Amino acid sequence: MRAVVLLSLIAVALAQQPSQCPGPSAFSGRFRRIDRERQYFVDGRIWYDELNRRVREFEAEEIGRDREFIDRLVLYNLNIEYTVNLRNRTCTVSAPRRPFVPYGVPPDARFQGEGTAGVVGKPGEEVTLAMFSGTFSGENYFVSVTEPDCFPVQFGLLGNQSFFHQEFYDVVEGINDPEAFIPPQSCL
Repeated sequence: MRAVVLLSLIAVALAQQPSQCPGPSAFSGRFRRIDRERQYFVDGRIWYDELNRRVREFEAEEIGRDREFIDRLVLYNLNIEYTVNLRNRTCTVSAPRRPFVPYGVPPDARFQGEGTAGVVGKPGEEVTLAMFSGTFSGENYFVSVTEPDCFPVQFGLLGNQSFFHQEFYDVVEGINDPEAFIPPQSCL
């Protein structure tokens, strides 16, 4: 009898554990990246299309006391990255600096825990977050997503020589700018 009760409790606990979810395949929003060691701060807008492997970012970078404004379009399926310095309108065309990384929760991710952001118990003032981790292309990653919709809140990669951390906010499903993935005029 005790074994049946114990197995029932384990089944209930596992049923409450959030499952892996891909998140929206396309979204628009804002992001922030910070690297305190290099005094590097980026705040910007993002358009993300997982299906076609495209990312567009308008970035305001602060490196020490210098500020740069960058328009970056990465078309991973074509292996092209357009980077425009918006101050002087110079365009650099190159291969993508990083491999494409989906921002959702992959099927092999391990659940790490969950928590709540905002005012608990007040409708519309809180969001439940689920945290996962795993390995992607040889690098460890961590991702936090909203529950139950799986919108990304933060994403990070930890490699032998690298660290990448990005936070997302004001995220909405879909691409709210139909011209988000058209290459910048100064690059054509």
